Amino acid sequence: MIETKNLSFGYNSQKVLKNINFIAYPGKITSIIGSNGTGKSTLLKNISGLLKSEGEIFLDGKNMHTMRRNEIAKILSYLSQSTSCSVALNVFEVVLLGRLNKLSYKVAEEEINRVMEVLKQLNIEHLASRNIGELSGGQRQLVFIAQALVKKPKILILDEPTSSLDLYYQLEILKLLKELTITNQFTTLVTLHQLELAARFADKIIVLKEGEVFKKGTPNEIITTKMLREVYRVHANVITNEENIPYVMPYSAYQYG
Repeated sequence: MIETKNLSFGYNSQKVLKNINFIAYPGKITSIIGSNGTGKSTLLKNISGLLKSEGEIFLDGKNMHTMRRNEIAKILSYLSQSTSCSVALNVFEVVLLGRLNKLSYKVAEEEINRVMEVLKQLNIEHLASRNIGELSGGQRQLVFIAQALVKKPKILILDEPTSSLDLYYQLEILKLLKELTITNQFTTLVTLHQLELAARFADKIIVLKEGEVFKKGTPNEIITTKMLREVYRVHANVITNEENIPYVMPYSAYQYG
């Protein structure tokens, strides 16, 4: 579980996040959405311990500010937006690094099997011996998702995990993440730009606007014409399909005044 209480963060005197309060539960995908520059990635970095915030963050009931870095690393995997990688490692080795806290001088067979298991889950086992620098952006994204999954974290934090993927892989990866979240009882926190993907795969959505929580709730509670106008500044129709999943059909920009 992730819980934030009055989480705030700023660069110098400029506040980027203000009094963020929410709970993300095990076995559920919680998606953070909002327009560009509203603090989504900054929030994930604070929860992952990469930035130091004001307020409190609890990971599985423990105050993160009292935890050592290695304690956090044992239970939390964080995937950033960046897919750039200049190291001379092959795909197998990059994914194996996700098991770093369990590795010794000699790699155990169970570690090798675990890496291959995740590569097969993502359908990229054929890339195992390829140098990471030779891959496309989408392929590298899949490799880094594998690295995040390989240690079976209790908490999985993903910043735009589908940004470099084509539509087929966007759906397949989020379907797999949903299944793994339920099966392994991960607490999965993810930012997504595509509202249709958030609506289909998230159990709960948190909307950020100008660094504050604008609204939180289920996809049907959140994806509304009012929210799209006030947060994304667009006029749009919202329809639901036969599964009662909302879809956004924008048709013009919203001009204030």
